[in-house]
Amino acid sequence: MPGNHRAGLPDEAFFTPGTSSFTEFLAAHRPGLLPTASALPAGVRAVPGRFPHGTTVLALTYRDGVLIAGDRRATMGNLIAQRDLEKVHPADEHTAVAFAGTVGLALDMVRLYQVELTHFEKVEGVPMTLAAKATRLAAMIRQNLAQAMRGLAVVPLLVGYDLTAPEGGRGRIFAFDPAGGLYEKQHFHAEGSGSPYARGALKKLYRPDLTRREAALAALQALYDAADDDSATGGPDLHRRIFPVVSVITEDGYERLPAPETEELARAMVRQRAARPDGPHATPD
Repeated sequence: MPGNHRAGLPDEAFFTPGTSSFTEFLAAHRPGLLPTASALPAGVRAVPGRFPHGTTVLALTYRDGVLIAGDRRATMGNLIAQRDLEKVHPADEHTAVAFAGTVGLALDMVRLYQVELTHFEKVEGVPMTLAAKATRLAAMIRQNLAQAMRGLAVVPLLVGYDLTAPEGGRGRIFAFDPAGGLYEKQHFHAEGSGSPYARGALKKLYRPDLTRREAALAALQALYDAADDDSATGGPDLHRRIFPVVSVITEDGYERLPAPETEELARAMVRQRAARPDGPHATPD
């Protein structure tokens, strides 16, 4: 099939028995197509502030599942590179991934991860378990270690609804380090330069029995606190109508909150901040 050559893969590659991993397939036949392939000559580091970086992303479990959210700003040094970046993406029906770090590499890694999960399910006939999805993403990050050491790190945040877990523990959160270390987090977590402030806000706002609306408001409050103290994190842009991306995963699957709902919640939160700039107090026991 001549079309395969034009796509950059030889005909025989598609008829060679192999694993169910699309990443390993590319590594064997066209390693240069992997996002983890080195974009810099040996010994060369990325110049700080010359590549767009994205922050801040967070996740929290709530009564019906798990929520994942991210601000929309990307920066290059002291410059705002993009105001409406999408940092939260569905990976499959019950899994989502968000990222902080080098935007170009991160977006390519997310696309490859989406194909990886789809390819596995088509080859094996069943979807990966959530734990296997986390392990596979950790391996992809580990492949990017050389890039990370040169200043082009990608740090994803993975969440999923685990249909096999006991009731009440099906919303799960996985964090990673630039070397591919995998850590399951309980209740909530945040990544990116604004993450210390976001986690601080979630510490006082989090409850296991939050409703979807309460969880979304807690996420927006946390991102607002991050933007308040971290210049690389963008808060709600009321004039341009650019608001954080907020998505939930429940038994019914992945859902991004509709734009009108996110805008209504963000505007309500900003009005609350006008009366109480430091945000809501922790709920007493």
